[in-house]
Amino acid sequence: MSQEQPRRPQEDEQQDKLQPIKYGDVFSVSGDLAKKPIAPQDANMMQTAETMVFGQTQKGGPAAVMQSAATRNERSGLVRHDQATDVGGNEGVTVTETDVPGSRIVTEAVGGQVIGQYVQPTPVAQVAAGGFMEQNAITIGEALEASAQTAGDKPIDQSDAAAIQAAEVRATGSNVISPGGLAAMAQSAAAYNAGTLAEQDKIKLTDVLSGATGKLPVDKAATRQDAEGIASAELRNNPEMGTRPGGVAASVTAAARLNENIKM
Repeated sequence: MSQEQPRRPQEDEQQDKLQPIKYGDVFSVSGDLAKKPIAPQDANMMQTAETMVFGQTQKGGPAAVMQSAATRNERSGLVRHDQATDVGGNEGVTVTETDVPGSRIVTEAVGGQVIGQYVQPTPVAQVAAGGFMEQNAITIGEALEASAQTAGDKPIDQSDAAAIQAAEVRATGSNVISPGGLAAMAQSAAAYNAGTLAEQDKIKLTDVLSGATGKLPVDKAATRQDAEGIASAELRNNPEMGTRPGGVAASVTAAARLNENIKM
């Protein structure tokens, strides 16, 4: 009689590699989200949100965990580089802050489910005249700097240049493009890249947007109206008719949402 041959350890390992890392494998979540594989664009959106709040992604935080899992899933051929889960894409990823005397509670969520929460000590805020507590809103310049971190390696194209120009107009309140300013630099970069074949020779987002706050003559807090205008400019100039996760429009949109949470 023939007997079934036991699987070798190498075969078991290969089977394990075929299984994507899901949200439920690394976070305490439930329902449909727990069964979803962690996708690269979900990780990029969380990186953008963390950068908006902290100035950088947190070492060992949810964004870093998601990025590690998404990278492994992509290398195994289980998700595409441009893929986002329907939960993350439709319901969004968020990093919200709640200020209480002496501390700040930071909550990170995907699709409304909390994947990370911690408390940071802060100085007790000073109450301004009239009894309103002063809050720091995220500016358009800071959102552009976040984009330099989350999508900095992307070569600038016409849709990026259009979004950066719209961001400069929104920040300064003027339609006049300043020579040597962000918009002018982005337009020059897009034109140069269009005639350059080698990817490594192209001008990247980080080359233009690093230190964006200091390159803007005037800056302002990002609002929903700003985000919509910048997204519209990026969409109109993108042949695929979409905004890029982690890109200029996405970063300003994330900043505007966080600013709305601050006001609540």
